[in-house]
Amino acid sequence: MILLRSCIVLVAFVAGLILPVQADTVFPAADYREKPHPCANVHAPKGGRLLLNGNNPPKSLNYYLENSVFSAQICSLLYESLLSSDPDTGEDTPNLACEWTVSDDGMQYTFRIDPEARWSDGKPVCAEDVRWTFEALTTPTNLTGAVKVALSTFRPPEVLAPDTIRFTAIERHWRNLSAIGGLFVLPAHIFRDKDFNRINFDFPVVSGAYRLGTHRENVSLSLERRSDWWAADRPRNRGLYNFDTLEFRFFGSQENAFDAFRKGLIDLFPVYTASIWVREAHGERFDKNWIVKKSIRNRRPVGFQGFALNMRRPPLDDVRVRRALALLLDRETLNRTLMYNRYFLHRSYWEDLYDDAHPCENPAFSYRPDEAAKLLAEAGWVLHPATGLLEKDGKPFKLVFLSTSQGHEKFLVRYRSALRQQGIVLETQRKDWAGWARDMDTYDYDMTWCAWSSGLRKDPEGMWSGKQIHEPGGNNVTGFSDPRVDALIEKQRTEFSLAKRNEICRKIDRIITEQVPYILLWNTDRTNLLWWNKFGMPPSILSAHGDQDDAMVLWWADPDAEASLTDAMETGAALPALP
Repeated sequence: MILLRSCIVLVAFVAGLILPVQADTVFPAADYREKPHPCANVHAPKGGRLLLNGNNPPKSLNYYLENSVFSAQICSLLYESLLSSDPDTGEDTPNLACEWTVSDDGMQYTFRIDPEARWSDGKPVCAEDVRWTFEALTTPTNLTGAVKVALSTFRPPEVLAPDTIRFTAIERHWRNLSAIGGLFVLPAHIFRDKDFNRINFDFPVVSGAYRLGTHRENVSLSLERRSDWWAADRPRNRGLYNFDTLEFRFFGSQENAFDAFRKGLIDLFPVYTASIWVREAHGERFDKNWIVKKSIRNRRPVGFQGFALNMRRPPLDDVRVRRALALLLDRETLNRTLMYNRYFLHRSYWEDLYDDAHPCENPAFSYRPDEAAKLLAEAGWVLHPATGLLEKDGKPFKLVFLSTSQGHEKFLVRYRSALRQQGIVLETQRKDWAGWARDMDTYDYDMTWCAWSSGLRKDPEGMWSGKQIHEPGGNNVTGFSDPRVDALIEKQRTEFSLAKRNEICRKIDRIITEQVPYILLWNTDRTNLLWWNKFGMPPSILSAHGDQDDAMVLWWADPDAEASLTDAMETGAALPALP
């Protein structure tokens, strides 16, 4: 084990000058004390089962290969990272690493693994596990494009002792610590000799609160709480991870999942469809509080969703065409007629960067068909009198929308009509989630619907850097590349002030919005939840920055509440309303 120094200064006399050699800053601070999660009930009982909607069957559970919300969920429950974050402040806190140092120049990061950290097979988590994980993720032939961006600023790490590893950065970057500290560490002794690109569903050894249970392909996946989890009794985990079993069931569509929820086949249902919330989430079960219906607003960062446009190939490589397509989507009418005005219309890729002090001045793309027609004409598209279609260089204007859900069709049918009036044909190609993901990995599509989450610290590089347009399986799915944005991305890399980085991101946001890589759609700053009234939970229901996934961590099974629900449904009685 190396000596971790906080204020050791070596002094050298050079040409009469005294030159201090840099010192490391040790974290956490000397007065740091672990504390329970502010929303946790430290007396919550363990046990029971939580049935959840897993949406589409996963292509992989390996987050590094399948960059999806679901795979991230699963990996976070099976594996731990070197660092965690304070749920109130967002500051880095210990996890697998009990201590870490950062050099004054921000170029070296040294981590010491907690001596009690153990894999589920009893072997200690060690520095070699961290080193091997980094090596696997940065191997060129491994399909780990989503994380290679952040790791590209590091040299291969040095194992200094069985429990100590040092990373040296090639360049200063504000995200360096979180890039390494946030990686899910995998067991080298299990996966070292395997083809990383084939590690999808078999994870026999884990470090986290849960292990894999039963996987019924295309049907369900269960996780089982570990009674031997090394960190279970740590103060930071008291009152968390209370369910013995988390079971995810795959229904393929929101409509199917909602039907299953009403039948009691799943316990919790986050509602993303306004018609379900307004027209279908009512009746006796809601009136009598057997099912709880809550719309929760907290400080969760809001992502964005839109129709992704593949800028790598014509006709979508022309910004005039992309702007025209955006002007032909009548978002206002769709929000009013199909979504009961329950959504705000996106004007930004980072909505939470704007407030009264920083008003959003991005261009707004409302429904303006005449302006769209002019842009298409400027781009060289001419209406063929015989077919009624726009043509250019003898080719008709046709696009294929790659879809994963029948639910998209009610929006597309109206959009398709507006496009057809301008001489554009929009066809729909339906694929299951796995087929969609394969096409997206190779960017083989014209248009598709994408939704992205957000974080407190915006990192524009992976999605908007021109260097990423050919990285297989990356986040730059539209092939966006703009030298102005690339320059701003470079500028923010060495800016450690969050306020100043946010200002740079607002400039990036303006350029991106003007270039229309996505036809921005709509969103909500609330989490709309339905659940069967048989669980215990914190008064806030969710944490300050959390969403429905908090239920897996903060809620617990309440046998008395479940018995009351059963009795109420048998007798027709009402349950008390939640405060």
